[in-house]
Amino acid sequence: MKKVYPVVLTPAELGFVVYVPDLKINTEGNDVADAISMARDAIGLWGITEQDFGRTIPEPSELSKVSHEANAIVTLVDIDFEAYRRANDMRTIRKNVTIPSWLNELAENSGVNFSQVLQDGLKQKLHVSDR
Repeated sequence: MKKVYPVVLTPAELGFVVYVPDLKINTEGNDVADAISMARDAIGLWGITEQDFGRTIPEPSELSKVSHEANAIVTLVDIDFEAYRRANDMRTIRKNVTIPSWLNELAENSGVNFSQVLQDGLKQKLHVSDR
């Protein structure tokens, strides 16, 4: 699910304070590019957390309806919540696999890391590169 949220970048002593009015969250950045990157990260993290708790992510408001101070920059930040989750969800899960006893013994005697071998094999089979 892709969305584009308005954000308010207010100059501060060490960069910019970033406010996302639709989500009522703040972050900060050293410069405009960093502030926008931090906003995207904050929106993504907030959004997938809301999804995990079964809550609805609010729709973005119109840029023209965002109130701000005169010295602030009002801009838009896009986010793809599914892509953000794929890139940042590094939780591990347990899988039960079945292999022949003789293969298990050889692998254990060789010090094979079964989890790593399975990950490598799945990435190769699915044509997925490391992130």
